[in-house]
Amino acid sequence: MIFHISIHGCDRWNGTEEKPFRSISKAAQIALPGDTIKIHAGIYREWVSPVNGGTEDHRIVYEAAGDGEVVISGAKVVTDWAEEGNGVWRTRVPNTLFSYRNPFDTLVYGDWLFNDQPPCHLGQVYLNGKSLYERPTLEEVKTPAPWSEAKYPEASLLAWYCEVDDVYTTIWANFGTTDPRKECAEINVRPFCFWPEKTGRDYITVRGLTLRQASPQWAPPTALQEGLIGPHWAKGWIIENNKICESTCSGISLGKEISTGQNEWSDLKFKFGTQREQEVIFRALHLANWDKEHVGSHIVRYNEISECEQCGIVGHLGAVFSEIYGNRIHHIHHKMTYHGAEVSGIKLHASLDVNIHHNVFYSSYRAVWFDWQAQGTHLHHNLCFDNRSEDLFVEVCHGPYMVDHNLFLSAMNFRNVSQGGAFVHNLFAGHIVLNPDRGRMTPYHFPHKTAVAGYTNIIGGDDRFIQNVFLRDDDPNDEPLPMGFFEHLPLRARTQEELEADKQAKMDGLPTKNNAMLYPVGLGSYNEYPGPDNKFWEQPFSPKTFFSAHLPCCLKDNLYLNAAKASAIDEGSLEKAESGIQIELDPDQGSATLTVDPKVLRGLSTVIVTSDLLGKTYHAEERFEEPDGGDYILDRDYFGNARPAQNPMPGPFEIAGDDPVTFTL
Repeated sequence: MIFHISIHGCDRWNGTEEKPFRSISKAAQIALPGDTIKIHAGIYREWVSPVNGGTEDHRIVYEAAGDGEVVISGAKVVTDWAEEGNGVWRTRVPNTLFSYRNPFDTLVYGDWLFNDQPPCHLGQVYLNGKSLYERPTLEEVKTPAPWSEAKYPEASLLAWYCEVDDVYTTIWANFGTTDPRKECAEINVRPFCFWPEKTGRDYITVRGLTLRQASPQWAPPTALQEGLIGPHWAKGWIIENNKICESTCSGISLGKEISTGQNEWSDLKFKFGTQREQEVIFRALHLANWDKEHVGSHIVRYNEISECEQCGIVGHLGAVFSEIYGNRIHHIHHKMTYHGAEVSGIKLHASLDVNIHHNVFYSSYRAVWFDWQAQGTHLHHNLCFDNRSEDLFVEVCHGPYMVDHNLFLSAMNFRNVSQGGAFVHNLFAGHIVLNPDRGRMTPYHFPHKTAVAGYTNIIGGDDRFIQNVFLRDDDPNDEPLPMGFFEHLPLRARTQEELEADKQAKMDGLPTKNNAMLYPVGLGSYNEYPGPDNKFWEQPFSPKTFFSAHLPCCLKDNLYLNAAKASAIDEGSLEKAESGIQIELDPDQGSATLTVDPKVLRGLSTVIVTSDLLGKTYHAEERFEEPDGGDYILDRDYFGNARPAQNPMPGPFEIAGDDPVTFTL
C-alpha cells in the first residue's frame, strides 16, 4: 500500500493521494511490510517513530514524493522575542512545550565526555537554520567575545543563554544585527527526527529527506547511542540521499541500545570505563542478540551530513556488517563548545566487516575514528582534507583492517593506537603518529562473527604499508617532537612541566604514556619496529623482552616525495626531492584539485597487492580479506582504472603516459 503525506492533509483522512495524511507519524503508526510512505513537499515538525518494521523482501519505505524539499524538523519557530538592546533578545516558553525532555534543562552528559569546558545543554537556538553558540553566563551573551576553540570564532558572537524554572524556560540570544521577529528564529523541542522508540524495527528505508535540528544525547559506547536519525538496534536499514544536519550531538546513530549499559562509569563512580565497555560487549552477546541475524547490515549512502557537534555517524556494536558510501560529511564538531573522546565524522566501535568507501570528509575535527574491534573493516577510496585533528584514528584494535586508495590531505593523516592494519595505495600528505597502548585489554573476534575469540593489549606493530605515496608538507623540522594523545597540529610550545604531565594518564582509556613522537611526513614512527622477519616469539623467552617488544611490520615499496622520510625498515622504498603532486584545497566548496606528474611516481618495482601477499594478523589469525570473505585484489585505482600486472603505480592513481594530469575531486 502507498500512503501519501501532505502539509495540506488531515490525519482523519485515509492517506490516499487525494486524501493524504497530515503527519508522517500517522502513517508510521499503521505502515506494514511492503508499504511505501510518500511525503510531499513541506516542513514537518514531528518525531517520526515507526511502530513496525519491514522484512528483507518487503521493506517499509519512507521517501520524498519528488515535488519539492521534504523537511523533518525537531525545532519550533519562536516569534515572541523581546528586545533588550545591543543585539540581545529574550523569549520565554512554557516547559510543556517539551514533551520528551526539556533540552534547555538537560546537560550534554555521559561517559567519555571531558569536563574541561563549561557544561552545555542539549538545547539549541537557530537563526535561519544555523545554530548559535551556547555561553555559560548571560554576561557573555550581552558582551560576546569570539570562542577561540571554534573553527570559525567570529561565528560564535551569535550566542545564547538559558534559565529554567518549574514552569518556564527563558532564553536570551544575541542575534547580532538581525531582528529574530523578521527572520526564522527557532529552538529545538524534540530529541529525534526519525527514531523508533522501540528496538527491532528492521528493514526500513529513509530516502530523499532533509532531517535537521534535533537534540539527541551524547552517544558514548557505554550508553544508549541516540541520533537525530537511526535504527535503534535493528537490522537492514537503508538511509540514502538525505540531508542530515544540526544535531546537538550525532546525526546518524547505528549504535547500541540501553539494556547493555547506560553510563555506569559516570553514574556509579566505580569500575573504570574500559571495564564497563568490556561488560557492554558481553551483555550484548548474552542479552541483546548481538549477531548478524538480528543487528546491523545497514546501508548509509549518498547523504550530506553536516553541523553535528559530536558525530556525523556514530555506532557501537550496531553497525556491524554495514556499508557506508558516497556520503559528504563535513563541519562535524566545528563549534567545540564541548569535547570528548567520541567526536568524528564517523566514530565506530566494533566495526566488524564494515565497508566504508567513496566518501568525502572535510572541515571537521576528525574524519574517521575506529575504536575497539576494527576487524574485517575496509576503508577505501575516501577523500579527507581540512580536518583539524587527523583524518584517521584507529584505537586499540587488533585487526585485520584494510585501508587503501584513500587521499589523506590534512596536516595529520593517521594516529595509530592499534595493530594489525594494512595500508596500500594511499596518498599521505600529512603526519603519522604511533602510540601503542599496553594498558588496555580489548577483544578480537572469530572471522566474520560477533563472537569473541580472545583478549589482549596493544604492543603495536603487525602493520603493512605497501605502495603508498608520502608527500611532505612545508614543515622543515626533521627532528621528532613529543605530541600528546589528544593534541592536534600545529603543536603549541609547552613547558617541561607540561611535557612531564603529558606522560601521565589523564583518564581511563588513554595510553599509560600519553606522549607520542611526531616525525616528519613519512614512516619514521616505525624506525624502532621490527621488520617482517624479526619475530620475537621465536627467540628465547624473556618477560622483559616480551613487554617491550613490538609485533613485526612489513613496510615495502613506498614512495617518499618532497623529501618525505622513509622508515629504516622500509624495503625497496624510494625517496625523491620532487613533489610530483600539487594540491589545492577549497573547503568552502568542499573540493580538492590535484595535479600529478606521473614521471615522478615511477621507479619502484611493484606488484598487484592481494590477500595472499598481506597474510594474516598475529592475534586474530585472520586473513586480510573483504568484509564478505572474498580476496583482496587491488588491481583498480581510485577511479576504477585497471592497473597493469607489472609495476603498477604507488599511491591511489594509475596514469598512462608522461603528461601531468589534473583531477578535481
